[in-house]
Amino acid sequence: MFLTISTTGTAERPATDLGFLLHKHPDKAQAFSTSYGKAHVLYPEADAQRCTAALLLEVDAVALVRRGKGKGRGGAPDAALAQYVNDRPYAASSLLAVALSGVFSSAMRGVCAAKPELPAQKRPLRVEVPALPARGGAGLVRRLFEPLGWTVTAEPVALDAEFPEWGDSRYVRLVLESEALTLAEALRHLYVLLPVLDDAKHYWVSSDEVDKLLRAGEGWLPGHPEQKLITSRYLSRRWSLTRQAMERLELVRLAEADDSEVEEIDNAVEAEGETEEKPTPLAVQRRDAIVAALQESGAARVLDLGCGQGQLVQALLKDARFTEIVGVDVSMRALTIASRRLKLDRMGERQASRVQLLQGSLAYTDKRLKGYDAAVLSEVIEHVDLPRLPALEYAVFGAARPRTVLVTTPNVEYNVRWETLPAGHVRHGDHRFEWTREEFRGWAAAVAERHGYQVAFRSVGPDDPEVGPPTQMAVFETSPATTRTPDEKEAKAA
Repeated sequence: MFLTISTTGTAERPATDLGFLLHKHPDKAQAFSTSYGKAHVLYPEADAQRCTAALLLEVDAVALVRRGKGKGRGGAPDAALAQYVNDRPYAASSLLAVALSGVFSSAMRGVCAAKPELPAQKRPLRVEVPALPARGGAGLVRRLFEPLGWTVTAEPVALDAEFPEWGDSRYVRLVLESEALTLAEALRHLYVLLPVLDDAKHYWVSSDEVDKLLRAGEGWLPGHPEQKLITSRYLSRRWSLTRQAMERLELVRLAEADDSEVEEIDNAVEAEGETEEKPTPLAVQRRDAIVAALQESGAARVLDLGCGQGQLVQALLKDARFTEIVGVDVSMRALTIASRRLKLDRMGERQASRVQLLQGSLAYTDKRLKGYDAAVLSEVIEHVDLPRLPALEYAVFGAARPRTVLVTTPNVEYNVRWETLPAGHVRHGDHRFEWTREEFRGWAAAVAERHGYQVAFRSVGPDDPEVGPPTQMAVFETSPATTRTPDEKEAKAA
């Protein structure tokens, strides 16, 4: 993957000023490690008349697959061959854009401590990208770059030069030339538009990508005729993020038209401190109660059984006392969403070593779940058919047997307090049952007796004097003297 930036100069304004702007000395070849390989910066030519800086990105295909958790270019988990055989080592993409922002971060911000006057100077620039995927063809390349002051040459690359009848590929050889731009502007254009033309990103797009887009697009994106297409593709067509970005870009446009600040335009809503405080959602109260109970138990290695989309795992990762956190769910889709929520593909090695996501059914014993300090069943048991509940009970309390088990479940008595819940309906369509406080306590006490635990009960959420709390929690604890199951005790006695 290759890109060059060239400029010309005179004795008064030498072309080698490019080295000061890029913060990379023309006499040196430098290498920088990235999450996906190694980036090299070198200067094929450097004198007062002409200077060229080259960025070469060597992509480690194996590292790319590992960071992507086995997903290919299109995100399909079964695209096994495409994970290794693809165009990423050769064609400019979001990988190159990320390398640009990492290696030339100061240049992109327009910072040059050695010669502060240089970043604001417009200079002749020539950018060459030998292989650029362009979903939309050469015409789209011109529509994106020409409004920004570039003279564009986009030559389609033939599928095979020996067989011209096959036609052109989706790649172009791109040459951009301009004398009316600063280097920082040029780099920001490339940072945004390379992945837009590729129409794919190698990492999960989250809400912070909106801020990245607006920072890099400052001064040119609000007035670009292809603003909507750029925004949609850059944000991987996630409509909620695209809408958020478009609304903020419209505010910028209005502020510029009115010669005022965005804050002056966007003043219809009172300051955060002046608004009425919203009640804490029950799901947040439940997570807080679980985390507090785990902290009290002294647990370090925790199982989240039925982890769903990973909200509790995410909360536990924020506390360093939890050294190992394992999320288990039968749904692969839920685990995929949890992986994205946790940003496992971008997580640092030390943090990633603390968390693991496993697919498994709680109706069966699983040797992978043995030996943990605590297990959490948060809003899980009510999704299990009553005849299968004993199997879950044995798998958790009999086979896995953690020292502490936390179980939360809805209190059906509280349902009359939900104004939007019709009488006689459960809170979720997948709930097989919802228990009263007496029913839950009876079940928990029997489980504790059968498996050698002690159990205590806590309220989660507002405790109504008539119907109790919306969520009820049982805290099961066992001591070292009772770590053996009743079956094991009988075997020892025999």
